[in-house]
Amino acid sequence: MSQIIIFPILLPLASAIAMLFFRRSVMVQRIISLLTSFLLLTAAGVLLSAVISEGVLTLQVGGWAAPFGITLAADLLSAVMVAVSALIGLTTVIYSFAVIDSERERFFYYPLFQMLMMGINGAFLTGDVFNLYVWFEVMLISSFVLLVLGGTPVQLEGAIKYVTINLLSSSVFLAASGILYGIAGTLNMAELARITPDLAQKELLAVVSVLFMITFGIKAAVFPLFFWLPASYHTPPVAVAAIFAGLLTKVGVYALIRFFTTVFSHEAVFINEVLLVGSALTMLSGVLGAVAQYDLRKLLSFHIVSQIGYMIFGLAVHSPLAIAGALIYIVHNIIAKTNLFYISGIIERICSTCDLKKTGGVYARYPVIGILFLIPALGLAGIPPLSGFWAKFVVIKAGFEAGEYVVTGIAVLVSLLTLFSMMKIWNEAFWKDMPRKDYAAGENSYDSMGIGQRVLLFSPVVALALLTVLLGVFFEPVFRLAESAALQLLDTEAYIVPILGGKE
Repeated sequence: MSQIIIFPILLPLASAIAMLFFRRSVMVQRIISLLTSFLLLTAAGVLLSAVISEGVLTLQVGGWAAPFGITLAADLLSAVMVAVSALIGLTTVIYSFAVIDSERERFFYYPLFQMLMMGINGAFLTGDVFNLYVWFEVMLISSFVLLVLGGTPVQLEGAIKYVTINLLSSSVFLAASGILYGIAGTLNMAELARITPDLAQKELLAVVSVLFMITFGIKAAVFPLFFWLPASYHTPPVAVAAIFAGLLTKVGVYALIRFFTTVFSHEAVFINEVLLVGSALTMLSGVLGAVAQYDLRKLLSFHIVSQIGYMIFGLAVHSPLAIAGALIYIVHNIIAKTNLFYISGIIERICSTCDLKKTGGVYARYPVIGILFLIPALGLAGIPPLSGFWAKFVVIKAGFEAGEYVVTGIAVLVSLLTLFSMMKIWNEAFWKDMPRKDYAAGENSYDSMGIGQRVLLFSPVVALALLTVLLGVFFEPVFRLAESAALQLLDTEAYIVPILGGKE
């Protein structure tokens, strides 16, 4: 069963290569990408089921035993992340069929998309620090090309900011990996978890842990390292922005959780104090930036930053309940945030703009769209019984139990401000009258879309909205799974033994 670990990486790679042979046929590329996404979701479901039933699965690539070879490992955390990313990949491919123009499709949009999925899944499944760096670079290259595909000035401006700060992050990552290898003599995560508590160079190890915190803090858009995100995520086509918003920053959060529960578990107290302050400032700066915005996609981009703060808060509190809450929050936010970007694309099609001051009247003409917006919007704000309510409830409860009353109070305040900003979108885009006489018309307008295109546009939105409701209504099994994942993360032996066996 351990062979299933390679499929979430192998399937996107094979499909990207296959699509290059059909570079003149966009339709064939669409079919291959859709089929791959279905197979990837199936493989991710099988992997998650296997991890739940059998525990941590490992695969030593090439037959070289750990810690000398390339290790792939799937525990509950990584298996859940792969499953959610596969779901978002499938919905984004379907949504792309309706919104990505033929010019971008001709210039390898779908192969690049699959390469991005390969990088994301590789980052979740690797058991080696250097290979995590490699998968981050695969993501960076793929995302950069997707960001500039189309070549508009605003895209290029956003891409320069995006790639500059991420290249800086990669440089710090590589330097930290080199220093860590010099200290420990290995980059295998399980081996590091086993030997780092006994290493003599504690001061240098603390410096390395801070470098990794900075690296992943940039990737996750943690305060004060978040400024590149709202400057770039609103610039590409909405399907690209949606996959970026849903998954890319969460890979950074995943890396923070993985490193500071497994690799540097002994440094947790020191790092968690820093992350605690960072989480409060991330929540506040993100939501205040969102409240000030009237560009719909910029507003949603600032909310990505704000919501990252809750996940980091769960890690910083570092109790089983808090980490379970952080994991639930990651899953909830991936689904809700991706869906809000999908809906922003529909609003842009209807009103021909993302400027909220120039939008309006959407609910009067399309009430179903209004309802579909309210589900992820209220979920993001934490309104029961949606998934966001339970995610925030668990994180806030863990904060109170740990005695972190100030940061927990900030989390509650930010939740109220999130509701305010979501209602601003509702009032401006849906409730008020359209400030212009006519709605958008033309080739790319909503009214010009056929039934088939509308089905492709709405099916991902409906699916993710339904999932937001179901995760809230049937919360108990979700919590049990997250609690098991948190306990597994905090028990480093549960990760070390399946990879290294009885190695002393």
